[in-house]
Amino acid sequence: MKKQTCIARKFQHQFNLILIQLVFIYLGKIFFIMNFITEPWPWYIGGPAIAVVLFLLLFSEKQFGMSSNLRTLCAMAGAGKKTAFFNFEWRQYRWNLVVAIGAAVGGFIATSYMSDGSVGEIHQDTVLQLDTMGVHGAGKNFMPETFFGADALSNPKTLALLALGGFLVGFGTRYAGGCTSGHAISGLSNLQLQSLIAVIGFFIGGLLMNHFLLPYLL
Repeated sequence: MKKQTCIARKFQHQFNLILIQLVFIYLGKIFFIMNFITEPWPWYIGGPAIAVVLFLLLFSEKQFGMSSNLRTLCAMAGAGKKTAFFNFEWRQYRWNLVVAIGAAVGGFIATSYMSDGSVGEIHQDTVLQLDTMGVHGAGKNFMPETFFGADALSNPKTLALLALGGFLVGFGTRYAGGCTSGHAISGLSNLQLQSLIAVIGFFIGGLLMNHFLLPYLL
């Protein structure tokens, strides 16, 4: 009887040790997953993830793009009654609206609950250059306070720049048939020549704006 009790206690002890090890392994995996979620993903994870999404869109005969949602919203509001450009069956593009809503909700959740609040690293020379031009908060906030702070809303020059930039973005994306996501992500993955030309134009325009026009506008 004592021998059986001793064996039972030994078995219980080993079982408890195994259970504790499993608990620590489980907690370690949770810790690893949480660190993996909260930290920036490397290119070899983010890139294939985007490729999988684009493959699914291509397989379902759909093209991804954010700016096209603005056309869909205008069509939903009845703009097609006055302008032929908005006169189309917008219901077949409802899935893209869901993507835009998901991007906004996902960004809010990631920023509020799955991030330590840090901003992506920006080279110090760039931060100093922007600071000399009057753009403060670069490298500390996703949206510099110079343009998006409370004081900026009362600055006529800032409001004019934002309005002009919004007009150029809206006009340019429609005139070019898509925005950066539509051309650079979806269009290039479909091997569309016009998307390649548009992406080259994006980079050239960005370089010209950054090095020649922006210092005078600020």
